[in-house]
Amino acid sequence: MKKESLVEKYKKDIIPKMKEKFGYANNMAVPKLEKIVVNVGVGRLAQQANFDKILPEVMNDLSSITGQKPATSGAKKSIAGFKIRIGQVVGVKATLRGRRMYDFLDKLINIVFPRVRDFHGVDLKNVDKKGNLTVGFKEHVVFPEILSELLKVDFGLEISIVSNAKTKEESIELYKLLGFPFKK
Repeated sequence: MKKESLVEKYKKDIIPKMKEKFGYANNMAVPKLEKIVVNVGVGRLAQQANFDKILPEVMNDLSSITGQKPATSGAKKSIAGFKIRIGQVVGVKATLRGRRMYDFLDKLINIVFPRVRDFHGVDLKNVDKKGNLTVGFKEHVVFPEILSELLKVDFGLEISIVSNAKTKEESIELYKLLGFPFKK
C-alpha cells in the first residue's frame, strides 16, 4: 500500500479540520505552506585558506539535501571586524516550493527528526508571531543523503518554513496537523 503524500493529506484531512476549528468560509481561506528556505552560513568558513574547495562541497551537500541547486548570498556591506568585504560569499540558500517543498517536509518530519540525537520535539518558541517555523541543525549529517564516511566539511543549517497563516495559533495547528513533533 502506497503511503499518502503530504499534499493529499493536506487536501483530505487538514483542510476540513482547520475549517471546523477556525470557522473558515471556504478552502482557500485555510492557511497553507508557501515555501521552505534552507540556509547555510559559510562566513566562518570563508576565513580559511582552502575556501574555494570548501564552498563547492557545501553547495553539493546542500543540493543533495534539498534536491535543487542552491544560490550563494553575498555580503551587503563590508565589516572590518569580521574581515568581510562587499559581495563576499557569506551564505548558501535553497528555496523550495510546490511538490519539492512537501517532499522535503515529509523527509524532515519522518526521517530527519528521528535521527537527531536527544531530540525531544520542536519548541513552540521556534514559531514567530507571523506563524513561520524555524528549525536549526548543528550538523547536516542527520540527513539520509549525507554519508558520514565521505564527509569533507561539516556545517550546520537552518530551515525556515513559511506559511500564510494570519495568527500564530493557526500556524501551530497547521504544523501539528502536518505531523510536526512539538515538545509537550
